[in-house]
Amino acid sequence: MDWHQLKYFQTLANIGNFTRASVELVLSQPALSRSISRLEEEIGVPLFERKSRGVILNKYGEIFLQHANRALSEIDAAKQEINDLINPLHGTISLAFIQTLGSSFVPELISAFQKEASGINFQLYQHATSKILSQLASTEIDIGFCSPQEPLENLSSIPIVKNELFLIVPVNHRLAGTDEIDLCEVANDPFVLFKPETAMHDVIERLCHEAGFHPKMAFEGFEERIVAGLVGAKFGVALIPFIPGLDKKKISLIRIRKPQSVRVIQMVWRTNGYMPPAVERFKTFVEKTIQSSEYEG
Repeated sequence: MDWHQLKYFQTLANIGNFTRASVELVLSQPALSRSISRLEEEIGVPLFERKSRGVILNKYGEIFLQHANRALSEIDAAKQEINDLINPLHGTISLAFIQTLGSSFVPELISAFQKEASGINFQLYQHATSKILSQLASTEIDIGFCSPQEPLENLSSIPIVKNELFLIVPVNHRLAGTDEIDLCEVANDPFVLFKPETAMHDVIERLCHEAGFHPKMAFEGFEERIVAGLVGAKFGVALIPFIPGLDKKKISLIRIRKPQSVRVIQMVWRTNGYMPPAVERFKTFVEKTIQSSEYEG
């Protein structure tokens, strides 16, 4: 059997109709039928059940499709790896990042990188940390900028941004206008927290525990501006990183003396599997950029 037979089989299995599959493959229907018959003869069993309007996989075909998919995927990966070696200055990097990096950090970083690597493009995603880690594990993305709270198997990371976290309170709050406080001073206040699937949720719970209390949840939000809006509407207090352009008409930002309140954002990548030259180049660029400029969020 050869690559074409596997591809023809995969296409027919997905479409379920010889006529439509032959159109998709730009192949005559008799040629497709002969290829499938030769494949079935070579394997020794039929792979499809013929129906009045097409075909469906039988139990042998279901098994064979799983292996054919893997074989074709491996061949595609090999072709891509070879192409990357031939064209190391071209390619597409899949990058996911948390919301607070989208306004300036990621655009500025990509712009600086493309000044020396204009042939490399980016596919961008903006998600919570849990989703980004899932995308990395499934190989959907190459690199993630997020805040994992624990070491993860088959992933490596380096810190790229250290965000100071501020207490925000409504403008009529008893602490509004205060320069700095200890976090324990709001132990009895209701908190607007981040949803559990976000890394910020874990960071804030840890800081509150260090301050000697468990935060009393009033509401939960998914991202910083929503949380700030709920605080401005007097639903509670919150901890957030500084956000450029944040509307401060209804809230007051207060620095925290103790505990030290920061959120560290990491660049995360897979340590198992192939890393294309374009991705390797971008990772190295980020590492050098961070070392030379010490980005602060």
